[in-house]
Amino acid sequence: MMSRQWLGAAAAALLLSSISAPPALAAEAPVAWEAAILNRAADWYATPAARRIADNVIRHQSPEGGWPKNTPLGDPPRADADPGLANTFDNQATTLPLAFLARMATATGDPAYAAAFQRGLDYTLAAQYPNGGWPQYYPLRGDYHDHVTFNDDAMIRVMRLLRDVSTGREPYGFVGTAQRARAADAVQRGVDLILRAQVRQDGRLTVWCAQHDAATLEPAWARRFEPPSLSGSESVGIVRFLMEIDRPSPEVVAAIEAAVAWFQASAIRDTRLEAFTDAEGRPDKRLAPAPGADPLWARFYDLKTNAPVFMGRDSVPHANLASIERERRLGYTYVGAWPGALLNDLDPAWRSR
Repeated sequence: MMSRQWLGAAAAALLLSSISAPPALAAEAPVAWEAAILNRAADWYATPAARRIADNVIRHQSPEGGWPKNTPLGDPPRADADPGLANTFDNQATTLPLAFLARMATATGDPAYAAAFQRGLDYTLAAQYPNGGWPQYYPLRGDYHDHVTFNDDAMIRVMRLLRDVSTGREPYGFVGTAQRARAADAVQRGVDLILRAQVRQDGRLTVWCAQHDAATLEPAWARRFEPPSLSGSESVGIVRFLMEIDRPSPEVVAAIEAAVAWFQASAIRDTRLEAFTDAEGRPDKRLAPAPGADPLWARFYDLKTNAPVFMGRDSVPHANLASIERERRLGYTYVGAWPGALLNDLDPAWRSR
């Protein structure tokens, strides 16, 4: 049998080792490259983890100053990266890395981050058309990429970034006065473009198309299933931006009020979008009667009749979602509640101002 003295000594040694041994460090969780990266605490942008991401973001920056879309910019560039994705404002490309680098430059004072931001800002300003719009890609690539692009809020994100830069508030305090003035001018020209592009029906203002011809500002085609039309989705982002303008002009007020009236008149009521399993056991979507359901809106509306339009890859317009191919019903968002919050919350708040 072990002695009490030995047991006491062993227990003491065990206790001492547990106190003196440092705790195991938890592995640092990877930070995803997504919009939420802009919402970190201010001191995080000075950490080694943030610097590693920022250094890779700079490595992805093109010689022209822009960034690619659909790319994890926080990771090192891949040798097989598609150069066709570079230099675009689509899918938060260019605007998200610029906003991130501004936070890095402010938190660290590192001139490399400020320089990369300045190159990207110069690129963004150079991409603006003389008429005030922005294309999806710059340098221009031809086809629908050259249209003035509201699709997926591309141009609105550019204008929000430039508006924030123009104020000189953090994290853009390091931007020079001349660059701020250029950003403010670009935003104003963008607003003027928005007002000119708003579609009229018999002289009455309505909303906007997802993309407009860069020369004529007429609603324009994008992909085969994205026709010239009135947008129940992208128009919401435009109106939100206009509502954020301090001391709006009478023209801006008229544009907002006309768009809000169009949203109210164009709602699809007593209907819901539901997922179901078809007779062959495959997933599908359909519009179904639902009295009292929250309103929905189509992504595309006819430019003359305001009727919802559903279009598949054959570019044939249909009045019903069920009439297009199942692959598109599942792979694209033709119906949504996009204007709902704007009508319920933002519009009353805007009018109260």
